[in-house]
Amino acid sequence: MSNAPRISSFHPPKRILLGPGPSDVHQRVLDAMARPTVGHLDPTFSDMMDEMKVLLRYAFQTENALTFPVSAPGSVGMESCFVNLVEPGDKVIVCANGVFGRRMAENVKRTRGELVLIEDAWGKPVDPQKVEDAFKAHPDTRILAFVHAETSTGVESDARLLTEIAHRHGALVIVDAVTSLGCVPLKVDEWGIDAIYSGSQKGLSCAPGLSPVSFGERALEKLKSRKTPVQSWFMDLNLVLGYWNEAKRTYHHTAPVNGLYGLHESLVMLAEEGLEASWARHCRNHQALLAGLQALGLELLVEERARLPQLNAVLVPEGLSEPQVRADMLNLHGIEIGAGLGDLAGKIFRIGLMGNSSTVANVKACLVALESVLAAQDWSVTPGRAVAAAETVWSRA
Repeated sequence: MSNAPRISSFHPPKRILLGPGPSDVHQRVLDAMARPTVGHLDPTFSDMMDEMKVLLRYAFQTENALTFPVSAPGSVGMESCFVNLVEPGDKVIVCANGVFGRRMAENVKRTRGELVLIEDAWGKPVDPQKVEDAFKAHPDTRILAFVHAETSTGVESDARLLTEIAHRHGALVIVDAVTSLGCVPLKVDEWGIDAIYSGSQKGLSCAPGLSPVSFGERALEKLKSRKTPVQSWFMDLNLVLGYWNEAKRTYHHTAPVNGLYGLHESLVMLAEEGLEASWARHCRNHQALLAGLQALGLELLVEERARLPQLNAVLVPEGLSEPQVRADMLNLHGIEIGAGLGDLAGKIFRIGLMGNSSTVANVKACLVALESVLAAQDWSVTPGRAVAAAETVWSRA
C-alpha cells in the first residue's frame, strides 16, 4: 500500500455510562491524563508512584507494602495473583456464582493447579457452608478464590466470612474486587485478605487499563517459597517489585505514564470524598434507583441482603425485548446499560452506578429514559412516577 488512508481524528459521542463498566470519567481525571508525559524513571514520576501506593492502601484499607497498580486491565491483575501464588499441583478451591468466578477457575487450570470448583446459582452469593464442606473434603487445599462483587449478576458475597473459613483451614485467599473497590465496604487488613485485585475503570472512575493489586505477608511468604519459577515474566512479582521499590527503582517495563496520572487523580478524588461517604453515596443512589424501577414495574434479580448498590441486575419481564431496551437507551438517550452474560443472557439488563456514574442526575436521567423506552414497547407506565419515587428516597436520606 502506497497511499495513506484518509482517516480523520476520532471524536467519541457523549454517553452516560451506566453499564457494568467502564464508568463515567470525571473531567479532573481526563485533564490529568492530558498532562505532559515524563519518563517512567523520572524522579518526579517516582514521587507520584509513591503517593499512588499510599492512596491505594487507603482505598483497600491496608498497610500492605506491596500495593500498586499492574500496568494492564483487571484481567491481568487476576492473572498476577494466580501465576504468582499457584504452583503446579496446588489445590485451589474456586467459588463460581457467575462469569468471573469461572474465569478464576480457568486461571487455576492454566497454572496447572488442582481445581476444586464450588458452584452457586447465578444471582446467589457464595454459600459459606459449601466452602466449609469443600475444605473438609479437601484438607490439603492451599488457596480459596472468590469474587467479592460478581459483575455478571449484581451479587455480593461475604468476603470477611469466606476469608475466615479459609484461614481456619490454613489456606490463603485470592479476592476479585474489580467491581467492589470504592463502592462498598472492603477492608483488606481487618478481614485478613491475602491477595486482591481490582480495576481502574469502575468504582475508581479512571480510564480502563490499570489493575490495583495488594499482597499481604502470607501471600509473599508463599511466593518466596515457590519451588518453580513464576510462569509469566511480565507478571512475576519478584521482578515487578524492583520497579515499585521506593529505595531503588530498576527498569522492568515502560509504565503507562499518562494512565497512571489519571488513576492518581481518581484516587485523590476518592480520598477527598472519603471512603465511608463514597459507600453511602452508592447505597443511597441504589435505593433511589430501585424505588424508581419498582415504580416502573421492574424488579431486581438478587435478593435484598446480597444486592450490590453499584451493579443492578434488572429482570426482563415477559413481553419486553431486552435488546431493544438497551438499543433505545443508547441510540435515543445516549445512556449505556449492560446486557446479561452467560446463563443470564436475554434475561436481565445491568444498570451500573459506579464511581463518578453514581449521581442523582444520572439516576434521574436513567429513569426518565427507561420510562420512555418501556412505553414504546407498550409497557404500562405512569409518566413521572419513577423519578418521584426516587426523589422520595433522596428526601428521606
